Amino acid sequence: MKENDIFNNTKSNIMDNNENRERRDEIFSKAVRAGKRTYFFDVKATKADDYYLTVTESKKKFTEDGKFHFEKHKLFLYKEDFEKFALGLYEAIDYIQKEKGVYEGYEESQEVKETNSKYSTKVKFDDLV
Repeated sequence: MKENDIFNNTKSNIMDNNENRERRDEIFSKAVRAGKRTYFFDVKATKADDYYLTVTESKKKFTEDGKFHFEKHKLFLYKEDFEKFALGLYEAIDYIQKEKGVYEGYEESQEVKETNSKYSTKVKFDDLV
């Protein structure tokens, strides 16, 4: 086999592997803009085709010279932890709302209103505890 053939085969394999990885990573993505922050909810797949969720908080930061960069914090959630994480999140939100009241400055977008009406339920958080 010629050296050029080896290079082309290796390059082709690397491109195939990168394409497979990108496809594996592109399952679902939702960006939520919230004030100065944006939250990204990304569903990704492992090599074994199990799904997991990454939640990324992104915030634009400016330096003294006017340049900016994005400060990011990422959380990985795996399917075996979804239920416990959701319960913990709801408990924390419920506590804040009981102690400080519901935030009144939030205006739901039409998309959020439509989504909430599709998935509304009569079950209250207190029913789950």
